[in-house]
Amino acid sequence: MTDPFHSTIAPWPATARDQFNDMRALILKAAHDADVGPIDESLKWGQPAWRPQRARQGSTLRLNWQDSAPLTLALYVDCKTTISAIMRDIYPTEFAYETNRALRVTIGAPLPTQAIDHLARLTFTYHRKG
Repeated sequence: MTDPFHSTIAPWPATARDQFNDMRALILKAAHDADVGPIDESLKWGQPAWRPQRARQGSTLRLNWQDSAPLTLALYVDCKTTISAIMRDIYPTEFAYETNRALRVTIGAPLPTQAIDHLARLTFTYHRKG
């Protein structure tokens, strides 16, 4: 299977690519553990993105590195949801938060694995009816 993100992350610094791969594995495991069914991996706005294939499951989670913030990777959630606010309440120090959209992690620092897992699960199940 062809990696949909290879050409996008190839120009990134090696440390950013390595951390991306670690975070991608966490995101895919969280999706599996949350039982959301198959996950689409694609590019949205030129950024690696994940979304459940099943309708009315959840929202899209994106992950990107940028020249303008070279020491971090940003996880992006839909700004019309409460996902970022929920995460900020539960994990106030695990991410650097930017408005209601971006949650940044520092490249090279230990990953907040529990927080990333929770973020992915919350995002991928956001539209489920209790």
